[in-house]
Amino acid sequence: MQGRSLPTGIALGIVALAAGLSLPAAAQEAAPVVVVELYTSQGCNSCPPADALLGELARQPGVIALGFHVDYWNYLGWHDPYSNKKFTYRQKEYAMALRQTGVYTPQMVVQGRRGEVGSDRRAVLQAIAEARKAKPSVGVVLEKVEGNRLRAIVTAVNGAKGANVYLALFDRRHTTAIPRGENEGKTLTNHHVVRDWKKLGQLDSEKAEFAITAAGEKGEKRSGAAVLVQHGKGGPILGAAVAYVE
Repeated sequence: MQGRSLPTGIALGIVALAAGLSLPAAAQEAAPVVVVELYTSQGCNSCPPADALLGELARQPGVIALGFHVDYWNYLGWHDPYSNKKFTYRQKEYAMALRQTGVYTPQMVVQGRRGEVGSDRRAVLQAIAEARKAKPSVGVVLEKVEGNRLRAIVTAVNGAKGANVYLALFDRRHTTAIPRGENEGKTLTNHHVVRDWKKLGQLDSEKAEFAITAAGEKGEKRSGAAVLVQHGKGGPILGAAVAYVE
């Protein structure tokens, strides 16, 4: 389905707390973290190779891999159960920021700076290598508190005040038998499937702390959480962290 394009265009139990904390040593010493977002769909027959590549990237140190399932291929005979219009909207923000003519699947967006065909291993790995060269302008530490409760500490390093802070809750892996659509008869495996997405707030001061519950709208358990700090809509990722709760 590569090349088909469209025009550009949670309650999660989160509490933002004022913070006057010093920058944790872990944030000072952390290696650069690269965020890779895959825009995919179970209704797209070009997507399985990209889904497999995301699974490989999810196992790489220093990479936060997130699978965003879009909803614009649901009309093709199979409604992707993990699709969400929020994710389509986010991809459209990237399309505008990256000056694309539209959105497509599979697409990998690396560090909010480059968009590549999601199954193009060489291009994606090159984009990751380039992203590793940049120093993060925000320090992000994500700590487990107890059970599925987490604490995120965000510290601006190089004038990142005003940046947006986002939370992605994801499941590590889902396997689905597809009875209809372009992938009819196949069993698909998806990795780091984003289930909940929310803006936590803005980085209005040099330091902020967020209390997070890694559960969906109805209390569904999630495997992990990622906090992303991003400049503007569809802009570069300034810092990120991930934590697993199960």
